[in-house]
Amino acid sequence: MLQNIGFPGLMMILVVILILFGPSKLPELGRAVGRTLHEFKSSARELVSEHKEGGEDSKVVPLKEQKEAAERSHA
Repeated sequence: MLQNIGFPGLMMILVVILILFGPSKLPELGRAVGRTLHEFKSSARELVSEHKEGGEDSKVVPLKEQKEAAERSHA
């Protein structure tokens, strides 16, 4: 979906954001978005590292194993 925006679409989005929030709020808005992305990335890294370590909270079962278990229970 986002691959089809192009430069004119991106400029239109930036103009709308500028009109909605005004130039004084843009730095504050940018910092909030940056903090949110940082928090999301650090949480994702933490989940991946827990899964790789095989932590107790990591109870993710691969889809293939779930499918095989379901097939065995129905047979």
